[in-house]
Amino acid sequence: MVSVETLLTFIVYLVFLMIIGAYFFRRTGDIEGYLLGGRGLGSWVTALSAQASDMSGWLLMGLPGAIYVGGLMQSWIAIGLAIGTFFNWYLVSARLRVYTHNTRALTLSTFFEERFKDPTGLLRVISAAITIFFFTIYSSSGLVASGKLFESMFQVDYHVAVLIGGTVIVGYTFLGGFLAVCWTDFVQGSLMFFAILVVPVLAYTHIGSDPAVVTRAMAANEIAGGLLPAVFDLTAVLGIVSAAAWGLGYFGQPHILARFMGIRSIRALPRAMTIAMIWVVLSLGGAVAVGLLAVPMYPGLAWGNNEKVFIYMIQDLFNPWLGGILLAAILSAIMSTIDSQLLVSSSTLTEDFYKRVLRRQPGDRELMWMGRVCVLVIAVVALALAMDPENTVLGLVAYAWGGFGAAFGPLVLAALYSRRTTWQAALAGMLAGTAVLIAWKLLGWDTFLYEIVPGFIANLLTILGMNCLIRPQDDAIGQEFTAVVAEVRAR
Repeated sequence: MVSVETLLTFIVYLVFLMIIGAYFFRRTGDIEGYLLGGRGLGSWVTALSAQASDMSGWLLMGLPGAIYVGGLMQSWIAIGLAIGTFFNWYLVSARLRVYTHNTRALTLSTFFEERFKDPTGLLRVISAAITIFFFTIYSSSGLVASGKLFESMFQVDYHVAVLIGGTVIVGYTFLGGFLAVCWTDFVQGSLMFFAILVVPVLAYTHIGSDPAVVTRAMAANEIAGGLLPAVFDLTAVLGIVSAAAWGLGYFGQPHILARFMGIRSIRALPRAMTIAMIWVVLSLGGAVAVGLLAVPMYPGLAWGNNEKVFIYMIQDLFNPWLGGILLAAILSAIMSTIDSQLLVSSSTLTEDFYKRVLRRQPGDRELMWMGRVCVLVIAVVALALAMDPENTVLGLVAYAWGGFGAAFGPLVLAALYSRRTTWQAALAGMLAGTAVLIAWKLLGWDTFLYEIVPGFIANLLTILGMNCLIRPQDDAIGQEFTAVVAEVRAR
């Protein structure tokens, strides 16, 4: 049973998050403020909120669990994510910030429509529908993680645990919007960083500071001990490609791209990128270390419990007060992603459905409150999906992450770097990438190759093929593209 000290630490932390939400509730007066914080974020908040919302509960639960089961070969996930993080900041952040500001776009779907001047509205509506679909799955993964955390800590029923975690997250997101989400993510990102560095250090000391202990335990449990397989075959190669391909997903993640859209100025981006990369590399390294050290500490865990090794380490190695803080870091990781996903989903429903289809000229306060209502709607659906305790955190995240990468990744890159891409090419590419990804998953081929790979390739090839068939007709689009490139280069 959880100690009183740990319980008090958790309660104080949750109350603190709600206070942040209430604080920004009184300081958010229009829809741009609610959805993008008035585009006024600084470097530190942008960097830590972007990476905290990126990594989520899978960093402290899913990735260590995958390493525990699959060994160092699963580290290719971390390697791919580190590389993808770098190129997302380097290639996307500045141009997306300028483009969305110039087109007054508050969501990725709106940006697609304004960037390509789609006269039909299909690009906006279909991309919005894709966003809602995959974010509902993504949000449910975080609620599964929160359910497992509360279940392990407080020995409460899994379903009750999911409801407790979901209520707190919805609470501060509902109240404070983008600024509440970003500032809570800043706090949560700092706490996650502390936890993922401290826990493996103490665990290493606990097993005797002997690397051979880990090696022997991995060999005894037939867990891969190297980055490369002992025998090269097609299955092994595809496994490495699948793991590293997680990095492709970054270019299409709306909740991460929203941070680029909300930063104060593109001049603040280089500093933010440096902070983000340090956080990512050290955090991913710590998560891999936790998974490896768990092998000798907790041999023979049943499937499903492998994603709880970080929780077990904290409970066994730390006193109740510090343990409570570190366990709160897991909740931080979970919350920092779900809140962002709920907000982006709310943005999409408000801007791309309500404002476009139901109310052509709503007032700012009406839109802001509709955004809050949409947070509740998405949360209820995600909670319903999360009620199955057999779901794994990594499995749900993988599908949603791949969905965004395949649907939007090549489209974002084309929007920012190709003058020739038309709205027809953008729409065809998005549909092709999404269709291939879903079909690949339904056919069960994801057991051989992660579905983001064929989906991303199908999207990219479709756009390139359509660019050869259809030439841009609107000179204004090309002029706008040239102006954005010039502004970015002049920073």
